[in-house]
Amino acid sequence: MRCDYFDAGVCRSCRLLEVAYADQLARKQQRVADALAAVPGAAGLRWLEPVASAESGFRNKAKMVAGGTVEAPVLGILDADRRGVDLTGCGLHSPGLQAALPVLERFVTRAGLTPYSVPERRGELKHVIATEAPDGALMVRWVLRTTEALPRLRKHLPWLRAELPALAVASANLQPEHKAVLEGPEEIVLTDTASLTMTVNGIGLHLRPQSFFQTNTAVAASLYRHARDLVAEAAPRTLWDLYCGVGGFGLHLAGPGREVVGVESSAEAIASARATAAELGIEGTRWVAADATAYALAQPEAPDLVVVNPPRRGIGAPLADWLEASGVEHVVYSSCNVDTLARDLARMPSLRPVSARLLDMFPHTEHHEVLTLLRRR
Repeated sequence: MRCDYFDAGVCRSCRLLEVAYADQLARKQQRVADALAAVPGAAGLRWLEPVASAESGFRNKAKMVAGGTVEAPVLGILDADRRGVDLTGCGLHSPGLQAALPVLERFVTRAGLTPYSVPERRGELKHVIATEAPDGALMVRWVLRTTEALPRLRKHLPWLRAELPALAVASANLQPEHKAVLEGPEEIVLTDTASLTMTVNGIGLHLRPQSFFQTNTAVAASLYRHARDLVAEAAPRTLWDLYCGVGGFGLHLAGPGREVVGVESSAEAIASARATAAELGIEGTRWVAADATAYALAQPEAPDLVVVNPPRRGIGAPLADWLEASGVEHVVYSSCNVDTLARDLARMPSLRPVSARLLDMFPHTEHHEVLTLLRRR
C-alpha cells in the first residue's frame, strides 16, 4: 500500500508499510510460532495456514483526534507539539469512512465545536470516532469535554444526516479529564437508533457506542468461522464465552442441544448480545454482565468448553489456575498478544495446545491475533 502520510513522515503508525505484505505475514507467523514453541507441551502444536487481510480499506473504525480551529478543524493525530495533523485520507479506513471524514470536518465548523487544545487545556471536542457497518451504515461519536456543545450538536444533526444519509447512530461521549484517554464513561445518544448492526457471517451483531468490536470485519468473520469449526469438532454440550463483548463468539457457537453462557463486564455489550439472540431466535444462550474471572471462580461446575477472548493483558493467573484445575476438556483462546498467551498457557500444563492460527487483523504493524485450541491431556 502506498501512503503519502508515511512518505512525508507525518504518520509512522504503519511501521511495516515498506515491507512486502507476504513478508509481513511470514514475519508475524515466525514471531507467534517462536513464542509458543517455548510453552511446555507445545511441541506437537499444529499451525494452520495464516489468514491474510486486505492491505488497505480494511478498518471499520476511525478514531480521530480533533485539532485545529473551529474555522479550520483537523481530524487525525497529534504531532510532537501536541497539535493536530490531518489523516482524513488514511488508506486503512474503509471507503465509507474515507468519504465521511471530510463531511465530519465540515460539521465541526457548522456546529461550532471548538477542538480541544492539549497544550492550552481548553476547547470542547476531543475526538471523533466513526464506525462503518458492512452494509455501509455509520455510527459517529463526538467525544466532548463538557455538555456545552450538546445543543448545537442536536441543532445541526439534521444537516449531517442529509449530508451522510448512511448515518444511523450519533452520540456524544463526555470525557472531562485532561489525560490521554479516548473516551469517558457517560454516553448521550442523539438518534432514535442506539446500535449499529454489524452483520458477520449472517449474524447481525448489535454494536452500541461503547461496545468493543474487532476493527477488521473480514478477518473477524474468519476468526468466528474458524472457532465454529474447532467447537464443532469438540462437540461440547455446555460452553462459556468469557470476555464475550457483543457476543461474536457465543452467537456463532450456539446450536441445538448446546447451552452457551456469555460473560462480559460491559452491561452495554451484554444488552447488545441479548438483543441479537432475541432477534435471531437463538435459544439456549444466557448473557451475564460480570467480571469473567469472578464469574468462573463462583460457579459450582465447569462447562465442557470455554472460549476466552481477553484484552492484551491476557486472562491472568487466577483464571488460568482455575481452568487448569477445573476439568474443562477444551479451551479456545483468542489472543491479541502472544506473549501473555504463552504466559497463560504455561500455567495450564494439563491443557495441551493442539492447533493454532494467525489471523492478521492489523496489516503493516506488529500486532497479531492468534486462535489456539487447547485439549486436556
